Amino acid sequence: MRLGALSIAALCAVSLGACGDTLQDKPIPHNVLESLIVAPVPVYWLGASFQGLAVTDAVHDPSGAFTVQYGDCIEGGQATCVPPLRVVTSPDNSFLAVGSAARRITSLRSVSAVVARGGRTVEIPTGGVVVGIYAKDPRLSGAAAKTVVPINRVGSPEAPLPPPMPDTGFGRTPLPSQVPSPVHQVR
Repeated sequence: MRLGALSIAALCAVSLGACGDTLQDKPIPHNVLESLIVAPVPVYWLGASFQGLAVTDAVHDPSGAFTVQYGDCIEGGQATCVPPLRVVTSPDNSFLAVGSAARRITSLRSVSAVVARGGRTVEIPTGGVVVGIYAKDPRLSGAAAKTVVPINRVGSPEAPLPPPMPDTGFGRTPLPSQVPSPVHQVR
């Protein structure tokens, strides 16, 4: 009877252990990081890991923005993941993604930055891009804002950032998917 109870306990431990963490960290493919390096605009990141959070995803979306995600989802999953930290580089230097949220302007690394959502969001217009930092708490976003550097340009943590360039008009240029195909005569 004792052997039977031990066997059942061992089976339960194995089956529960298999369900303990449904997220499986996978290394970021080299071609994804290489796409950040060869991007035509500076792409900002915090290195392979930041404050114990490893890079868990990197994406170049159709709008031209580059997103580097740190850590596993703290809310949601798969298609609706909210990670502890995300750095987004947008080539549309006229757009700050804080919407109508309460915000304040602060000097950060020699440029004016917008801080919103209680300090959890920092938008930094620098050079021809806007760097957005979205974090689970203000301490993490503040540390990231002081540390963020381009992966494909020369830069140092805490060093002054390039001043913002005049509006490039990127937001007024349609995406390739928004341009209709040319009309051809049917024969």
